[in-house]
Amino acid sequence: MTGEDEAARKLFAGACDFVWGTGSLESLPPHDLPEAAFVGRSNAGKSSLINALTNRRALARVSNTPGRTREINFFRLADRLMLADLPGYGYARASKALAAEWQTLIFAYLRGRPNLRRVALLIDARRGVMEMDKAVMDLLDQAAVSYALVLTKADALSDGEAKTALASAEAQGRRHTAAFPQVCLTSALEKTGLVALKTQLAALADP
Repeated sequence: MTGEDEAARKLFAGACDFVWGTGSLESLPPHDLPEAAFVGRSNAGKSSLINALTNRRALARVSNTPGRTREINFFRLADRLMLADLPGYGYARASKALAAEWQTLIFAYLRGRPNLRRVALLIDARRGVMEMDKAVMDLLDQAAVSYALVLTKADALSDGEAKTALASAEAQGRRHTAAFPQVCLTSALEKTGLVALKTQLAALADP
């Protein structure tokens, strides 16, 4: 086990507690810790991935209904890193006004949070990088916010499909200035691909 892997193991074995939920920029929690945000299209698997990373069953609420999460939820990990679970974007059945309100909240948070160190941009591996994902990548490039592409639901793909999805995501990432070079291929269901992501995030935590 490498030093980074050991640091990641210790970090994610620590206490992780829900500390804050808000749908307003005016009531975000204090920015006293480095922060990593999880963002992606509705139903990309953000809550499931957070639960898998922290080895909890229900730390983040999982819903089968896209667009259910409407707040930014914050989780304090080992008093060293804050995890932020953001509302999904691009849910077609949400009312246009409500969808615009959610996306305004997401983008304002991403542009303006001073302690935000990394965004994990979740991509459903079955669908690949879609136009709305590219728009978010462009926004993060413009804001100079570091982000890493994280493919989810890899368990639904064959080995060949998984390799193709990973190569395609890596190619997309190379076109963007703020994209972290490593793309993670994960399955929250099978708990695969999590070590690389934990190692990425552990490097951002307070010592």
